[in-house]
Amino acid sequence: MKDSDTSSADEAVATDLMAEADSGAREPTGRFNRSVLWIVPLLWSLFQLWIASPIPYQLGLFVVNNAQARSIHLAFAVFLAFTAFPTRKRSPRDTIPLTDWVTALLAAFCASYLYLFWDELAARSGAPSTQDLVFACIGVVLLLEAARRSLGFPLMAVAAIFLAYVFFGSSELIPDVIRWRGASVERAMSHLWLTTEGVFGVALGVSSGFVFLFVLFGALLNQAGAGNYFLSLAFAALGHLRGGPAKAAVIASAATGLISGSSIANVVTTGTFTIPLMKKVGFSPSKAGAIEVSSSINGVLTPPVMGAVAFLMTEYVGISYVEVVKTAILPAAISYVALLYIVHLEAIKMGMTGTSSRSPIRVMLSTVVAICGGIVIAGSVLWLSGRAVDLLGTMLGTAALPIAIAAFLALYVLAVRIGARRRDLDLSIDGMQSLPPTKEIFMSGLHYLLPIFLLMYLLMVERKSPGFSAFWSTSFMLLVLLTQRPLKALFRGEREWVTGMSTGFREAIDGLIEGARNMIGLACAMAVAGIIVGSVTLTGIGQVMAEFVQFLSGGHLMLMLVFVALISIVLGMGLPTTANYIVVSSLMAGVVVELSAQHGLVVPLVAVHMFVFYFGIMADVTPPVGLASFAAAAISGGDPLKTGFQAFFYSIRTALLPFLFIFNTDLLLIDVTWYHAIIVFLVATVAMLIFAAGTMGHFLTRSRLWESTALIVIALSLFRPGFWLDQFQPEWTHEPPAEIFALAEAAPDDTSLRVGFEGETLDGNFVSSTYLLPLGQAGRSGADRLSQSAGIDLVSRDGRVIVERIAFGGPAEQKGVDFDWTVTGIEVANDRLPKELFYLPTFAVLGLVIVIQRRRKRRQAATGDALSAI
Repeated sequence: MKDSDTSSADEAVATDLMAEADSGAREPTGRFNRSVLWIVPLLWSLFQLWIASPIPYQLGLFVVNNAQARSIHLAFAVFLAFTAFPTRKRSPRDTIPLTDWVTALLAAFCASYLYLFWDELAARSGAPSTQDLVFACIGVVLLLEAARRSLGFPLMAVAAIFLAYVFFGSSELIPDVIRWRGASVERAMSHLWLTTEGVFGVALGVSSGFVFLFVLFGALLNQAGAGNYFLSLAFAALGHLRGGPAKAAVIASAATGLISGSSIANVVTTGTFTIPLMKKVGFSPSKAGAIEVSSSINGVLTPPVMGAVAFLMTEYVGISYVEVVKTAILPAAISYVALLYIVHLEAIKMGMTGTSSRSPIRVMLSTVVAICGGIVIAGSVLWLSGRAVDLLGTMLGTAALPIAIAAFLALYVLAVRIGARRRDLDLSIDGMQSLPPTKEIFMSGLHYLLPIFLLMYLLMVERKSPGFSAFWSTSFMLLVLLTQRPLKALFRGEREWVTGMSTGFREAIDGLIEGARNMIGLACAMAVAGIIVGSVTLTGIGQVMAEFVQFLSGGHLMLMLVFVALISIVLGMGLPTTANYIVVSSLMAGVVVELSAQHGLVVPLVAVHMFVFYFGIMADVTPPVGLASFAAAAISGGDPLKTGFQAFFYSIRTALLPFLFIFNTDLLLIDVTWYHAIIVFLVATVAMLIFAAGTMGHFLTRSRLWESTALIVIALSLFRPGFWLDQFQPEWTHEPPAEIFALAEAAPDDTSLRVGFEGETLDGNFVSSTYLLPLGQAGRSGADRLSQSAGIDLVSRDGRVIVERIAFGGPAEQKGVDFDWTVTGIEVANDRLPKELFYLPTFAVLGLVIVIQRRRKRRQAATGDALSAI
């Protein structure tokens, strides 16, 4: 009875947290108010499905452009923010006050102003009327209040600071280093509200075009029972091991992270089950909460959704979605493997035992092999499906598509029939401890995997847009919700299939409403992030941030990265995942690119964005804010700060990865072959496990201080063997500027030249950096290759090589090179030994540590046996 009460209390806490964080805590009792909070979210979901579908274009009915769609999208969000979220935590939740109705309608009008007055605004572009400015000012203020209600104070405060800087940046109270001339109300509001440079910019466009559909897809998938299916599957596979519930929490959070866009939502969704079970087998409340937090944070870093950041990154970095997924997959995978190992070491240190008789190492290896095998099988199935569809298209022409759709639907019916032969899962806390075999659970929910397969197929194989892929996957999810219950009833010979159909219809409606309510805070966050991005572009504060970090670090590259990491954590405190990424990437990505180049380190832009994203997400763990840690502590009953610090300790391996892939982009699978990728994965996984053992102070047995230190050094050496090689042979040789034309002519096809430039920008700032200039096809003179492929013309004058012309929009201009700059030198790759040679001494030292620890472990075992005999 006591466990049941605890479980109910945990569920109540989780439900309340989810409501406050995502969907709104207000539950009015009046029929009208209830109807509004039922109808408006439903209309929002239907509107998003409508504009994503081909129907408006085929019928020529209610066709809106991207900017108009963003306006309507935000109008729904701010209206629901004022009606679904109370003004304060102590405000009544059973009614919607008149003041909230007034502000909700006014905010919705201001947000939809771009749509309502589209033609008028276009006619007076650049010269807004007094009416335009009044409603823009009201809209900004109400948007900040909507963000405060739905997301809390931090994001609103950050945006308010940037707004204050826009208007009062010229004040004498502002330090000289960040002072600017300031902006008038007309200029600021035109930039932030009446154009697509601020609130209605890229971030809100991604929210309206992609993110809503993915959040809706996840809500429908969860409504259908997929979240509980993944959770049960993880517990059945790992629950019987030493510290099994904690290991199951890691895998369950990984699976939930595939469909969840929020680390907090991930914590409360899976933590309701996993945290009580972890406590039951012996984990303290703070450790149980910390394991769940670390697992959930990793879920946000894991493709395909990455808290919607994957789609934003395609816009900001300018690469395809497939490239983003390829870049993110390896760090996320090895981080999860390491967390499993950390949990295993914790269980050993606490003396836990499991019901399985298998060797722990064998279990760990089989788990890793199963995860990797699942990825390989999924990739193979996707590839074979693509080839089969191509073959059908060749053979049948236009008839191939309906046949492929019919085959996919038949596969779905077959999967439901297989699932109908198994009993429904018991999802209570007690039921999680007596689950059927893993194979039975896996077969019972095969139809849940098909929507995810369809999404991945459209994104990865067909290379369709995220909006297109999410629309059709969401449409299929609606079909699943409507049909899974009646189909199961038919296959089981039950007569309740009509009841099952009505239940499925209610679940589909509930999923549409839940998906929209989960988007309220996220849409407000995207819009407020637009204020921050607009302020950065309007004021040029990004350049000031680079100078500030340069000053703090004293020109030292590693210190610079540490300061950027710390600033990213501070900026990300209290922000939802997507807004977190927008803020830290807008302010800090350019800082890393510029300062790295000044030290001769040319880092791919996607690696820089991954760096700031990882540390922005660490803010969800890090005290004193650490929203995910507070959510886990509320469920576990532990101390929030203690939970946060423990979670940060567990997440050190996640914090290590960004530093590593800045210096070793192989970890992001950038410009590596498939066999090299396999080697990188294996070595990186081993290195991360060794690093985890070093930080945990336990390897084969409890480690001594020198052994832990040696393990950490071994891990870092495996991650970046080039560090040791650099001490003997430099990576680059420096050639004089006069050699640039000869080197450009001799370079092979489709390579880049590392060129150092220095000079002043139009703003009067002195720059000295290294840039990668593409050279295109060989067979031309060096000057022609630089001019035609890099968009830069160089001339020799007075013993110097000077930039004479920059092509507008060309690669050199986009990288920031300016005319009249001087070439300082060219860096050419040095012919040196392969860096992998340093794996040999590294593994030799590892072998020494293993031998020493095995001997000590045997002595300890012998001593223990002798004491037992006495």
